[in-house]
Amino acid sequence: MKIDRSSFRQYMKILAYVKPYKTKLIFALIASVLATLVWLAVPLGLRELLDAVFDDGDMALLNRVTLILIGLFVVQALLGFWGKYWLDWIGEKIVADLRKKVYEHLHRLSLKFFSNQRLGEITSRLTNDVAAIRDAVTGTLSEGLTQSINLVGSVLLMVYLNWRLSLIIFITVPVITLAVRYFGQMIRKLSRQVQDRLADTTAIAEEALGAVESVKSFARESYEVNRYNSGVNTLFDTARRKVLFSNLFWSTVGVVFMGTMIVIFWYGGTEVLAGRLSAGDLVAFIFFAFNIGRSMGGMARVYTVFSSAVGASERIFGLLDEQPEVKDRPDAVELDRVEGAVSFENVFFQYEKDQPVLQNITFSCKPGDIVALVGPSGAGKTTLLNLIPRFYDLQQGSIRFDGIDISTVTQQSLRNQIAIVPQDIQLFGSTIRENIRYGRLDATDSEVEEAAKFAQAHDFIMEHPDGYDALVGERGIKLSGGQRQRVAIARAILKEPAILLLDEATSSLDSESEAAVQAALNHLMKRCTTFVIAHRLSTIKNATTILVMDNGRISEQGTHQELLDQDGIYKRYYDLQFFEKAFSIDEKSG
Repeated sequence: MKIDRSSFRQYMKILAYVKPYKTKLIFALIASVLATLVWLAVPLGLRELLDAVFDDGDMALLNRVTLILIGLFVVQALLGFWGKYWLDWIGEKIVADLRKKVYEHLHRLSLKFFSNQRLGEITSRLTNDVAAIRDAVTGTLSEGLTQSINLVGSVLLMVYLNWRLSLIIFITVPVITLAVRYFGQMIRKLSRQVQDRLADTTAIAEEALGAVESVKSFARESYEVNRYNSGVNTLFDTARRKVLFSNLFWSTVGVVFMGTMIVIFWYGGTEVLAGRLSAGDLVAFIFFAFNIGRSMGGMARVYTVFSSAVGASERIFGLLDEQPEVKDRPDAVELDRVEGAVSFENVFFQYEKDQPVLQNITFSCKPGDIVALVGPSGAGKTTLLNLIPRFYDLQQGSIRFDGIDISTVTQQSLRNQIAIVPQDIQLFGSTIRENIRYGRLDATDSEVEEAAKFAQAHDFIMEHPDGYDALVGERGIKLSGGQRQRVAIARAILKEPAILLLDEATSSLDSESEAAVQAALNHLMKRCTTFVIAHRLSTIKNATTILVMDNGRISEQGTHQELLDQDGIYKRYYDLQFFEKAFSIDEKSG
């Protein structure tokens, strides 16, 4: 059972999480070791018991030895209980600590990390892999120590009882060791593969259930079931091979060991008949032989659990080693409430090297201005919006709020100034009230309802039997697209931001709802600086500044009328949309 250095280093990382509970660990290990030592004394007690009956015929000695054995069993059981209880307690506590640490770390990572990862795989790391690490503490540390003591103690006592008989058991040890080494490597490899297949299967389920509307709209239920079934079948095949090798290993060890026991029983019997060994010695010897077999099996289990835990810890610690691309500077300060002046100065940005997305973006706006972004898909509009809350860092240039470079302030204080209403609304599977209150966690119920009224959401909320306590379902599936957007707008209103980012915020509303929500947004926009992406140019006529973007650059800039007068790209967009609208009206009337 060879353990390489990298595996040992990984295991030491796991044990670092035991440090806060080292007192309990020491107590648990002492109890476990004492329980093992007591267990080693049991065969010697049995020897005395049998010899008292068969050799001496001493009834008083028989009674004393019996009482002593009962006492040993009780003490061993109590020590074993406390040792196991505290080890399990420590294991569960470490799992809780790790899960909290990993989850907290995930929230510190930048958006780029999540764009390159499957959510199901991350969830699997947080659940299955962390649970495997628990077994490294509860299953290897204590059992490895106690089984080693049991093994060494049994060997020494066997040699003490009869060294010739001991040679038989020693012949089998190399055979079992080779079996452990061969099968252990295979089991370790397959254990890691099982964890990977489990993560893949979890990711498939997470993706499909998270996009259940799309699945049903395209009638792809059978496709998703087949995709998941294929993943489960792959997982089963890997797990089947792991089970196969595990059982082959235990069967091999069992055959070798039981064959050895038969030889010991036969040879020991001849020693007893020859008068070189007492019946008590033979029973004690057989008991120790079983101890050795149990210890060898225990050590093999320790190696298997250790291997699985090391594989899982590599993934967990790999996740913890991930560093956020966007970090607060060591000297970052808290950003106080800003007025809302925003400026971009020679901003360059790219997601991947040598693939520029934004180039030389320069503009500024005053508090209370409305800045509209228009242009074709892929022009960089959403990316520009994502730079304002510093979801990504710039390659060049700066963004300033009231003259303060946003890279010099903490991310949390920066984002506390901003509210975002995206096109793809993300609601939590709780109540409407809790979703709106997410904008300001200390808001009262009356403030929540006031925000809902401004967002034209109050009426449809009150139509529900549970009102504001109605559950919205996973990702808000129980609400229509327009209702979800109004809840999101209410959430933004409640936050009372200095800067508001709207990405097609009214795209899912019908004409009547859009007019009502637009009125609510106008009320909110009077109190903050607003950046809005809109494909329908009729909704941004009143914007203070319109930025026309093309291939990551600002190609035109001005008010609605100024851009029409320039007779450029914006004028062509406007004429095209006006023509499409007129054509649509003619079709309906015709």
